[in-house]
Amino acid sequence: MIDINLKGMGVALITPFKEDDSVDYEALGRLVDYLIHNGADYLVVLGTTAETPTLTENEKNAIIKLVVEKVNRRIPIVLGVGGNCTWAIVEKLKNDNFEGIDAILSVCPYYNKPSQEGLYQHYKAIAQATELPIILYNVPGRTGVNMTAETTLRIARDFENVVAVKEASGNITQMDDIIKNKPANFNVISGDDGITFPLITLGAIGVISVIGNAFPREFSKMVRLALAGDYENARTIHHRFTELFDLLFVDGNPAGAKSMLHAMGFIENKLRLPLVPTRIVTFEKIRNVLRQLDIKC
Repeated sequence: MIDINLKGMGVALITPFKEDDSVDYEALGRLVDYLIHNGADYLVVLGTTAETPTLTENEKNAIIKLVVEKVNRRIPIVLGVGGNCTWAIVEKLKNDNFEGIDAILSVCPYYNKPSQEGLYQHYKAIAQATELPIILYNVPGRTGVNMTAETTLRIARDFENVVAVKEASGNITQMDDIIKNKPANFNVISGDDGITFPLITLGAIGVISVIGNAFPREFSKMVRLALAGDYENARTIHHRFTELFDLLFVDGNPAGAKSMLHAMGFIENKLRLPLVPTRIVTFEKIRNVLRQLDIKC
C-alpha cells in the first residue's frame, strides 16, 4: 500500500526572483520555514505556480535540493514532474534522484490535446515507471484538454500508486462524480482555492493552494475546520477571502500571489517573462484587502 498523507492544505510553492532575474534562494528558504511554521501540511515544488517552464535544469535541481534540506522530513514534499512528451517523463522518473521526495504531481499533457485513451496510456506509462505515489493534475484551462471523470476513475482503479487527482477543471459535477465513484485508496484534491470549501463538503480531502503561500495559517485552519465538519466556522474564513480569490488570478498566476507576498514584505514583486507582475490597479486592490484583513503591509 502506498503510504502518504495528502489530507489538508498543500502549498504550490512560488519561485522568488531577485531584480536581476536570478532565483532568490534565501527568500525561498524563508518562505519554506514560514509555511511549515504556519500550518502547511505539505509542499508542492516545481508546479505551475513556480513558473517552472522559465527555470533552467540547474535552477530546478538547486530548488529541489534547498527545499528537501530545509523541510528535513518535517512535512511531505510533492514534486511536479509533467509534460507533453510521455517518453521524457518516463526517462526522468527512471533516472533522476528522488531522495526526499514523497510523491509526484503530473499534469495532463498540454498542447498536444490527446484523446481520453491517450491520457490513459500516458498515465499508465508514468505509473509503471516509478514506485512513488502519483497525483494526477487536471487543469484544462492550461492544458487544452479535460480529463473526464471516467478516465480519471479508470486510471485510479488500474494503478495502485496513482493515489489522487488535483482537480482544477472548475466542473463541480465532474469532481463530485469522481468522489462518488472513486476507489477507497484514491482521493480528490481541490486545485482551486475558491472552491476548496464546497469541494470538501462533497468529500475532497483538501487543496493544493496558491493563496496558502501568503496565508498558510488562515487557509489551513479553514481546511481543517471543513474536514472536521465545522462548516459554519470554515465558511466564515472562506468568505473572508472571497475577494482575494478573485484578485489572485485576475492578472494570471502566480502574479497575484507574488503581489501579496511582496506587499507583506517577503519577496520582490518579480516574475520571469513571458509573465509580468499584476497591474498597479490590481496591486492596490490587493493591498486594500490585506489591510481590511488586518494583514501588515
